[in-house]
Amino acid sequence: MALWEFKLPDIGEGVTEGEIVNWLVKEGDVVKDDQPMVEVMTDKATVTIAAPRAGVITKLGGKVGQIVAVHAVLVVFELDSTNAPAHGHANGAPNKDDGPAATAVGDIKESLPGMGARKPVAAPAQLASASAGYFNDKPLATPATRKTARELGIDLKRVPPSGAQGRVTKDDVVAFSRADVEPTTTRQPTAGASQQMTRQATPSSAIGAIAAGALEERVPFAGMRRKIANKMAQSVHTAAHFTFVEECDVTALKSLRERLKAPALEAGVKLTFLPFIVKAVVAALKKRPILNSALDETTSELVYRKYYNIGIAASTDAGLMVPVVKDADQRSLLDIATEIDRLGNEAKTGKSKAADLSGSTFTITSLGADGGLFATPIINFPEVGILGVHRMKQRPVVKDGQIVIGEVMLLSLSFDHRIVDGHVGAAFAYDIISYLENPDRLFLQMV
Repeated sequence: MALWEFKLPDIGEGVTEGEIVNWLVKEGDVVKDDQPMVEVMTDKATVTIAAPRAGVITKLGGKVGQIVAVHAVLVVFELDSTNAPAHGHANGAPNKDDGPAATAVGDIKESLPGMGARKPVAAPAQLASASAGYFNDKPLATPATRKTARELGIDLKRVPPSGAQGRVTKDDVVAFSRADVEPTTTRQPTAGASQQMTRQATPSSAIGAIAAGALEERVPFAGMRRKIANKMAQSVHTAAHFTFVEECDVTALKSLRERLKAPALEAGVKLTFLPFIVKAVVAALKKRPILNSALDETTSELVYRKYYNIGIAASTDAGLMVPVVKDADQRSLLDIATEIDRLGNEAKTGKSKAADLSGSTFTITSLGADGGLFATPIINFPEVGILGVHRMKQRPVVKDGQIVIGEVMLLSLSFDHRIVDGHVGAAFAYDIISYLENPDRLFLQMV
């Protein structure tokens, strides 16, 4: 037998380190060649690294949430003579293989953890067949899926997986819950909410531990959630935020969209309000170049970008992501609509490419029907402004001295006050409002 050190490979694109998001194996596991071992998040993307050889895992190179440098030891294997490298050590000393270990990467994906191509969700009959015992003693699932399972009181070990590489998906958990075939489900007496915290049977030896900690659960604050937190904290602690809020009567815009919906559908495009908002933002950015700039902290220079890459904040199971519509000023309404749809679908299914999540010069965030009255959006640092779009409502408005019912939504814009003065931010907001209230003017700006 020989010990062999497998090091974090050089993933490329200037990546020097990665954060361990999820271990798919543990010490003592026997792994097959090309079996997924660990999910590692870099600044570019999240990758799944597979075993380059079959063997027994004797040591893991870090815990979930830990940062590991490229070429640092990730996993130590115990290999038999058939799998050991030619220059491996028979005395059990770790083989420090600096060659193939750096390139023996299994399936590298520019995607979020565990979001592979989905198979159809198992039918209730299939679920019932697995109810006699544990379906998988070491289930593979994303953090979002595990959270859903906890909320529903489902043991992931009993859920038949339908995802790629045998992963349990969120749909699997929901379907299993609806089938209600969990054999160890127990109902606690209705003596209070605290007695309904769990649906799973509990060994008597663990009752004391549960009594002490059943109301708390600790999970690693890692992966995408931690990256989002770090990005938000950097923005709030660096940029001097101020927010400007104003109404926008989009009655004319709604009418224009209704007229264009049918021809857009004929072209195979679902036309929403977002492409119009993107065009309005680009037109306003051209009038106020300072809003399309960024402060280079290292050189103390203000960088005016003469390209217009508009980030569109999207909510996903893994957290808030910002896919980017590149060169929005050179795209038509239909082209922008198509691109937004593509980027949004890839973000929600975990298939976003690293290039689609970087390079924005200004960001739009929209909560749609959940938009509320208004909010204070956090700047997507190092940008100097962000536009928050809120729910459209019917409200009384004054037109030509008469009170009529109009379609009104609030826009909330946050700016970096170090760079953008108050009157400049307000003027920029009114530029956007002017284009949205008089959408025919946008055609003068369109490609």
